[in-house]
Amino acid sequence: MTASGELCLFAHSNALLVSHVRNVLQAAGVDCELRNMALGGGAGELPLSECEPEIWVAARHYGQAMALLHEALHGPDDVPSSWYCRQCGETLDGVFDACWQCSTPRNKE
Repeated sequence: MTASGELCLFAHSNALLVSHVRNVLQAAGVDCELRNMALGGGAGELPLSECEPEIWVAARHYGQAMALLHEALHGPDDVPSSWYCRQCGETLDGVFDACWQCSTPRNKE
């Protein structure tokens, strides 16, 4: 933790992945800061671990940010089960709320 009460949440050599995680956090209302986005060219002169893009968050948001990070990288823990369309009988993954075949909404009883 820094003196300002911030913690490094995530670091990765892939700047697109780091930016995606930042977008997920911002969409959820978690303030965060990108660091080291332009240090990739220093790899070799500087230790690799100091050149990776990083996301920093306030310590008070760390728990929420970690949960969002986990879901962004691994998907939700509670994936809905598969279901059958009552109109056409199509089998659909649980992530769909309507049948892709006939557009019938999922029966959520």
